[in-house]
Amino acid sequence: MINIKELQDEIIRLKKENDVCILAHAYQTQDILEVADFIGDSFGLSSQAQKAQQNTLLMCGVRFMAETVKILSPEKKVILSHPQAGCPMAEQLTIDELRELKKQYKDCAVVAYINTTAELKTECDVCVTSASALEVVKNLPNKDILFIPDCNLGSWIAAQLPEKNFHFIKGGCPIHMSITVDDVKEAKRLHPNALLLIHPECREEVSAYADYIGSTTGISAFVEKSDAKEFIIGTENSIVQHLQFSHPDKSFYMLSKGCVCDDMRLTTLMDVYRCVKGESGEEIVMSEEQRIKAKKCIDAMLYYSK
Repeated sequence: MINIKELQDEIIRLKKENDVCILAHAYQTQDILEVADFIGDSFGLSSQAQKAQQNTLLMCGVRFMAETVKILSPEKKVILSHPQAGCPMAEQLTIDELRELKKQYKDCAVVAYINTTAELKTECDVCVTSASALEVVKNLPNKDILFIPDCNLGSWIAAQLPEKNFHFIKGGCPIHMSITVDDVKEAKRLHPNALLLIHPECREEVSAYADYIGSTTGISAFVEKSDAKEFIIGTENSIVQHLQFSHPDKSFYMLSKGCVCDDMRLTTLMDVYRCVKGESGEEIVMSEEQRIKAKKCIDAMLYYSK
């Protein structure tokens, strides 16, 4: 029998011994975040990974995130903490379906949310994160936009850029889309003095009640700067716990008890232990041709976000 603290200490020892950098997405559990070298959203972690001195990068998250790390750090060994950790939104559209959409909307710039597979990114013009999407699309010279796959994030951007024409598919995060207006009303009834902070992957009718709409990183930054003492958090429920740890003087409530990503929950602290020992996880491998093609839309994001 081993306890959490003992296991964490052993992970920290082993990651140094085996030259492993642990990247933990913010939706991972608190015990994993405590042993990570970098914590953040998917693209932020990929950017941090480029600066890491270690030769092995362990992504505690889902597959498309590990793929993005590999795209930006091809010289390093990239490990996905759990081979079955995927993303329902990233897998909603196939490469053949996207090619057909491009024929249908041939005059549109294809804008891909970062929550897409590396294969899909090879067919897109520019990539965006929830934090950068508005700025990137605003700066695009194109007036006509095909936004994939999240119609909720896309609609949020479109509402702020009426000068552009948007086309969407019926895609999005099933976890965030499960949040309803009834959830909002009940949460506000229970916590009438709390500010409502919403992720843009939520439905438009839910976001309409928000005091703030933004990425996971944006929500955390809002809490940091706010004088308010109570917050209802409209994103994956792990964020509620993380904010409770980082701001013990404030109160945080989940908007919906059902807002839980099962794929993020696949990775356990014991999985991380076995990965840093070299006994578990899956190495991400892709051809150089695919990597270069996928990287073009990420490079375009960086260009248009400046």
